[in-house]
This record gives sequence, C-alpha cells and structure tokens, in this order.
Amino acid sequence: QLQLVESGGGLVQPGGSLRLSCAASGFSLDYYAIGWFRQAPGKEREGVSCISSNGGSTNYADSAKGRFTMFRDSAKNTVYLQMNSLKPEDTAVYYCAAVRAVWWSAVCKDMEYWGEGTLVTVSS
Repeated sequence: QLQLVESGGGLVQPGGSLRLSCAASGFSLDYYAIGWFRQAPGKEREGVSCISSNGGSTNYADSAKGRFTMFRDSAKNTVYLQMNSLKPEDTAVYYCAAVRAVWWSAVCKDMEYWGEGTLVTVSS
C-alpha cells in the first residue's frame, strides 16, 4: 500500500519553529517531486514548497521564502519542512504530496499521492 504520513505538527508560539516530516511507505520517494501544501480554516488549499526528486531544486511560495526550508533524506525515505519564525497566519493543516517527475523538476502539480495532514497552530 502506497502511503504518505505527515508528522511534527503541533502548537507553537509566534516566532517559534517546527519541523514537519513526510514519510513514505510502499514506494520510494527517489523518483518523486514532493510538495508541501496547507489549508487554513475557511480557505483554499495552497502550495507551500516543492522539492525535486534529486533534492537539488526547491521552490517556495512567497509566504514561505526566507522562513521555510524543505529537504529530503533518501536513506529514510522522508522529506522535511523546517519552519522558522512562524506566524499566526501559518496556522493550517499541512499536507505532503508526491508526483512522479524528472529528477530536476521542482514543479508540484497534479499530485498523485497525498498524506492525511498534520495540524500546525501558531498562537500565543
């Protein structure tokens, strides 16, 4: 069974940090571009970041640039999103998703597999 599982969400104060993990089972992430998406209450889902299958290229939404860093560990078949300087507007359910892509592509669209999401709440 092909599965993505997110973890690492929680409650954090403004200015704090969290590291989200996206672990795959049943398939190797080595051939997939991975994206992080989020959906805040009452809002549409939006893309946060994307990393190429070889880890050499990343793209970030303007809201994430300079604060979030995405990276992958092939040995652990896991992709991470390091989030620093968190703001209340970062509060959302964060999803990771995978799409088979050429090794250099950090374009995340038409995603094939999705995780269930992990909740991030930024509040004092």
